[in-house]
Amino acid sequence: MAFAWKAAGLSYNRYLAVASRVVRRSLKEDKRLIAERRGESEIRFAKWSNGKQGDMKNLSAANQASVAETVAAASS
Repeated sequence: MAFAWKAAGLSYNRYLAVASRVVRRSLKEDKRLIAERRGESEIRFAKWSNGKQGDMKNLSAANQASVAETVAAASS
């Protein structure tokens, strides 16, 4: 039996990011602000191909763009 996140075409990390964002948004205002600050990260990454490093990207911005693409593809 396949997991629902896998069947939807999500990686496990992307699934966790979506799930944690949903939980944070469901909290009351004071607890939500604290949890959102804890969830922020300044991680950058670069894809490598043929031994060369690509452009550096902010992980949270790349995740948001990827989630938006996934939602747009699912809506079509």
